[in-house]
Amino acid sequence: MDLEGVISSNNPIKRDSWKTVLTLAYQSLGVVYGDLSTSPLYVYKSTFAEDIKHSETNEEIYGVLSFVFWTLTLVPLVKYVFIVLRADDNGEGGTFALYSLLCRHARVNSLPNCQLADEELFEYKNDGSGEKNIGSTLKSTLEKHKVLQRVLLVLALIGTCMVIGDGVLTPAISVFSAVSGSELSMSREHHRYVEVPVACAILVFLFALQHYGTHRVGFLFAPVVITWLFCISAIGLYNIFHWNPHVYQALSPYYMYKFLKKTQRRGWMSLGGILLCITGSEAMFADLGHFSQLSIKIAFTFVVYPSLILAYMGQAAYLSQHHFEDSQYHIGFYVSVPEKLRWPVLVIAILAAVVGSQAIITGTFSIIKQCSALGCFPKVKIVHTSSKIHGQIYIPEINWTLMLLCLAVTIGFRDTKRMGNAAGLAVITVMLVTTCLMSLVIVLCWHKSVLLALCFIFFFGSIEALYFSASLIKFREGAWVPIALSFIFMIIMYVWHYGTLKKYEFDVQNKVSMNWLLSLGPGLGIVRVRGIGLIHTELVSGIPAIFSHFVTNLPAFHQVVVFLCIKSVPVPHVRPKERFLVGRVGPKEYRVYRCIARYGYRDVHKDDLEFERDLFCSIAELVRSERPECTARMENTEDEKMTVVGTSSSNLEGVRLCEDDAGTSQKEGSSSELVEVISPQKLRKRVRFLVPESPRMERETREELKELMEAREAGLAFIMGHSYVRAKRGSSFMKKVVINLGYDFLRRNSRGPTYALSIPHASTLEVGMVYEV
Repeated sequence: MDLEGVISSNNPIKRDSWKTVLTLAYQSLGVVYGDLSTSPLYVYKSTFAEDIKHSETNEEIYGVLSFVFWTLTLVPLVKYVFIVLRADDNGEGGTFALYSLLCRHARVNSLPNCQLADEELFEYKNDGSGEKNIGSTLKSTLEKHKVLQRVLLVLALIGTCMVIGDGVLTPAISVFSAVSGSELSMSREHHRYVEVPVACAILVFLFALQHYGTHRVGFLFAPVVITWLFCISAIGLYNIFHWNPHVYQALSPYYMYKFLKKTQRRGWMSLGGILLCITGSEAMFADLGHFSQLSIKIAFTFVVYPSLILAYMGQAAYLSQHHFEDSQYHIGFYVSVPEKLRWPVLVIAILAAVVGSQAIITGTFSIIKQCSALGCFPKVKIVHTSSKIHGQIYIPEINWTLMLLCLAVTIGFRDTKRMGNAAGLAVITVMLVTTCLMSLVIVLCWHKSVLLALCFIFFFGSIEALYFSASLIKFREGAWVPIALSFIFMIIMYVWHYGTLKKYEFDVQNKVSMNWLLSLGPGLGIVRVRGIGLIHTELVSGIPAIFSHFVTNLPAFHQVVVFLCIKSVPVPHVRPKERFLVGRVGPKEYRVYRCIARYGYRDVHKDDLEFERDLFCSIAELVRSERPECTARMENTEDEKMTVVGTSSSNLEGVRLCEDDAGTSQKEGSSSELVEVISPQKLRKRVRFLVPESPRMERETREELKELMEAREAGLAFIMGHSYVRAKRGSSFMKKVVINLGYDFLRRNSRGPTYALSIPHASTLEVGMVYEV
């Protein structure tokens, strides 16, 4: 499925045609709804596992059906389809999309190196964040109180951690429940030795497949889920008409009242099993960036929702006419399937479970990438498994960690009851976090009344709090697993964020003043050798301390110096024509530049060769388009005037880089549209800038471009700091543990800058620096 060309439904310029919308709706069935569509496999079995029994009066089964119907109607249909999907962040959805929206509107940000220039980005200012609204008091309160900002961050991290926990639990319960269908075809003794090994083998295969990507078999996902939905809805219709045509009466809310009145505390505890009917609903919002709002709404409202209702009604109709002594063994999905169809349905169920698990695994990779981009998770290796399908990424460390945890849950629990308790708590916690963040979005972003936000959080929050309490009471029976996993990931995220913030504050406090640079003169007090020194720094202004170490202790440095900062901004995507901020550091003759490359949290970083070309073209474009009077003004000030420059592909009228054989290149000035600025060196490959012709191009500008080209041909050295972060003397014991042990361990085991990985080790220089924070 090629999702690259998906157009957000919020795009005011171009609307999707109905053909495109229906195509996206078809594709979304395989990507978004795999997990939600397999929930009938385990909902009834988990609900009747222990707390309540299936009696002859059928009050229990009718009450459970009524709860399932209204839960599916109110949460996925009303809350997500009609309300939450509208809270997209320029077409992107998920917990971090809501957090990103709030960050921009309330000027609350987890990223330390934000600039005013970032607010000029198209996706940043396109949402009208500067408008006055009725929630201005709430906005100012959030901006003033750091404690509330931390609470907001922690809330977003809790939701994120629970999504990661869901990435462990959903594959386990989906595959295990699908495989458990074989229990009706063999004895319990034999089934006990078959169920777990087969489920583990499927899980190992599923996680091993991630390395190769799923784009080659992705076209099968939608047909598999459609086939599964057709099976469960057809079987449901058969059971309704064959066993109990009057089962539709149980959809009345009155049966929920009768159910709770009869079962009381046991009925409340069984809500943890009923909750599983909405597992996967969050995927509708999380995967919004791959599709459009309308396509996801159509797929759920007209295909998924009716199919699930028919499936649950069919199971209830069958069970209302069949009462078993051993309800835990016989109350399940497969017992309601006609005997001749059980094996084919079992195969389809396993395939649907694999598709649903694949969606949540990919979603886990995606949200960890977002966390890393926003400074809340250590840098990890991200592999893009497809050049065509948007969002197809693979993170080796996370993949194998998820696999081991998933196998541990499957082998350790060995039944859907405890797996369901664990998965239910993870799902409902994410929904509660979404409800809380949405109430803030209603006030701060949509500019609606506080009363409307209170109604939203009271109505949906009450429903979810009821399910949350029923899940939390099962803490010792499996619900401890998502809490433990979330606690571990929460510590990792917060320690990394705290350490990164303190390290950046140290950089800011110890940066070198411009007066120091000006006092050195154009030669910087040392010998300037041919080549480019590319210094990686997190600073967006000022001179990093690492540079003063070089100038003070080394006898020579490169003729061209570039301070490179690769940073993320709190928007999903940065347009290519807004990618770079480029400026000078000091007077023109110093040949010192600053380049800031900006990426959104959903952006794909370019391959390194293309990035290098864009980087130097952006500097050359600054040199070409700079006005002499602006340069003169900069020589006597510490301010850095930054210019927005796009990538080479987006800036067709700017400077371009061209490589060809020396003998085939055109002579300088031979083109009517472009002027070549080439190096005088005789090389087999001639690299040259193609500059738009300008009758007033000054000699100094041409010489600077030639010097920049000579430096590039001479070679590139990548200089980066190898930091040793330590808590300063007098710090509290907790801070010493967090910085000296926690952050130091994460830093030593995290990835360096992506751009540095492709540069030969001989051209990379690391400088050790001790940070006392």
